[in-house]
Amino acid sequence: MYCSACGTTLAPGLSYCNRCGMSLKEPTERKQTGAITAFLTAITLIGVIGLGIMLGGALTLSREAHLNEDLVGFFMLFTFLIVIITEISLVRQLSRLTAIKQLKAIDIPPPQAAMPGEFGASQVRSLAEPVPSVTENTTRTLEYSRNEPSR
Repeated sequence: MYCSACGTTLAPGLSYCNRCGMSLKEPTERKQTGAITAFLTAITLIGVIGLGIMLGGALTLSREAHLNEDLVGFFMLFTFLIVIITEISLVRQLSRLTAIKQLKAIDIPPPQAAMPGEFGASQVRSLAEPVPSVTENTTRTLEYSRNEPSR
């Protein structure tokens, strides 16, 4: 098995990649399904409530406020534009969410072995070799700064 972020060979049973620290746990389908359901509910409610406000407001403005038809038409157009812009943004977010879900479903092939003369060939580590810590360089850097003379 390989890390989807850095391509490092992984030992079975790991929760995080030893090289880059990415979580290897699969997200639960329930969370993603819940988000999709929430987006669909929001799209439907905003559409229905927005059109209700548009029509109800137009009737109220024309009957109770006795405004002319041009102002009522402007109110309806403005309300309709707000509802449409909100709906379009929610649909775009929903499509991004489903696209991410589809990308995660695609299996990433293992990295190709480089030719002997190429730079940057990935070296496969054996399990007997100790794996360096993700925070090893950070700890060394803090140790050096502690021993450094003050200026």
